[in-house]
Amino acid sequence: MKISIIGGGNMGGAIAYGLSSGNKVKGEDITVIDLNYKNVEAIKAYGTGIQAETSDYSSAYQADVVVLAVKPWLIKSVLEEHHDNFDFSKQIFISIAAGITLAQLQEYTSNEATVFRLIPNTAIAIKQSMTFVSSANASKEQQELVLSIFEELGKAILINESQFGAVTSLSSCGIAYAFRYIRAAMEGGVEMGIHPEQSKEIVIQTLRGAIELLEANGSHPEAEIDKVTTPGGITIKGLNEMEHAGFTSAVIRGLKASNVR
Repeated sequence: MKISIIGGGNMGGAIAYGLSSGNKVKGEDITVIDLNYKNVEAIKAYGTGIQAETSDYSSAYQADVVVLAVKPWLIKSVLEEHHDNFDFSKQIFISIAAGITLAQLQEYTSNEATVFRLIPNTAIAIKQSMTFVSSANASKEQQELVLSIFEELGKAILINESQFGAVTSLSSCGIAYAFRYIRAAMEGGVEMGIHPEQSKEIVIQTLRGAIELLEANGSHPEAEIDKVTTPGGITIKGLNEMEHAGFTSAVIRGLKASNVR
């Protein structure tokens, strides 16, 4: 399977690196095309055999899968410029450009083209992305193929395109909200006399443990909370203070505010 990635910036580069170190695609079967010479040189220097070019699009014309990792405002011009060289009856096109719909992708390619719209998050750089996938004109086998490719970079699930706003808020924006909680907890630790770096280490490991408990037990968060809140204890006092300050409400309001339909 040949994969061509148009755009070798942070996201395109992360996809190339992640796939080349996985089991699904060999490095030499991945080509990245980017106009920035520094990006191309960095990708070549990665050492897994990934091919990189600045202006030669021939790999994209021959690829089984074309990943569009350029800025949203460049999607139309890239597809229109190379339109006559693509084979829309055979190739799979995957866009990770925010806000570009499946209908737009078909408008820029062909009504018969197999197109996918993906929303990963920045943790794709360490193969821990939560990636959401939607498609048009794709067979079940093609959907499973794309899911398997991006499962190499974390977790990937198939959703309806109408859900993209909500999942973007929960995951792509949500990773920033998680960082904000970590920062707030660190600052609390510093105020209580813990060194900032040690405070960060404690908070990160605590969150890692919470996540693994939920996954291992398959439980609801509230069930795990009940295990550590004793009557009259310090945990319930802390939780109640957070709720008095609007913790749950603030999280929900933040998510809804970033849910752009």
